[in-house]
Amino acid sequence: MKLSELFKQNKQNISFEVFPPKTSTSFDNVMNAAKQIASLHPAFMSVTYGAGGGTSQYTLDIAKNLKDVTKVPTLAHLTCVSSSKETIRERIQAMRDAGIENVLALRGDLTPELEASDRSKWDYRHATELMKDIKDSGADFCMGGACYPEIHPESPNQKEDIKHLKEKQDAGCEFLTTQMFFDNNLFFSFLYKAREAGVTVPIIPGIMPITKVEQVDRAIKLSGSFMPHRFKSLVDHFGSKPEAMKQAGIAYATDQIIDLFANGIKIVHVYSMNKPDVAAKIMENVSEIIK
Repeated sequence: MKLSELFKQNKQNISFEVFPPKTSTSFDNVMNAAKQIASLHPAFMSVTYGAGGGTSQYTLDIAKNLKDVTKVPTLAHLTCVSSSKETIRERIQAMRDAGIENVLALRGDLTPELEASDRSKWDYRHATELMKDIKDSGADFCMGGACYPEIHPESPNQKEDIKHLKEKQDAGCEFLTTQMFFDNNLFFSFLYKAREAGVTVPIIPGIMPITKVEQVDRAIKLSGSFMPHRFKSLVDHFGSKPEAMKQAGIAYATDQIIDLFANGIKIVHVYSMNKPDVAAKIMENVSEIIK
């Protein structure tokens, strides 16, 4: 199912994200975890793409397997920052051959090597360029993109950042998924500004349950997220107690999700980090809400 059709159903639900293994030896473990998460009947599942495209084949394998076996709608990520035009054409064709219907078109994270390289020699510098090539390829994908409620780290200001979201929409982007955030008010403010700027596609908020204290620095580095005092207090108090931290992190994420649903959001995307137990607990916590 194309996600564009799913969004028309106007039902509240949760989607989950899984990431592919770095090596073939752990593929079965990741695939098993993904299937357990799929058994929770999420709205859809997305499969990420490793930095530099190193896990591209595993991304496709997992997405195809989930689609064919579990029947859960799947969203395959595709990044372009380290790729040539020819490589992207090959990967688009591979996705078409696999029957993939939904693609999240991204520039991709910069590895240290890419940071140090000459950007003028890159075939792709922005996700919008990838989106245009996907559309020009004739592939019949429902295509999504990413957005940052708290501004992309490389954007000079939020107004400029939102202008680029309008460019993505004009390039054929049919929905946007946000980077993680920990203060819902920041998301609601961003959503209002995006709508004022003419961004009309569905914007899906992304929530990450922080279940280990070690995840905090990583989350800040990835998203530049503002950490509310309430969340900092949670980490300070429970961070040294693994099981308590896990329970508190799931509770905090659940509270965010319920607040988003209460304010009219239909689908919330959860960065579940290949953890079926975390995904299951969140679904249990909102089971009557999304029933």
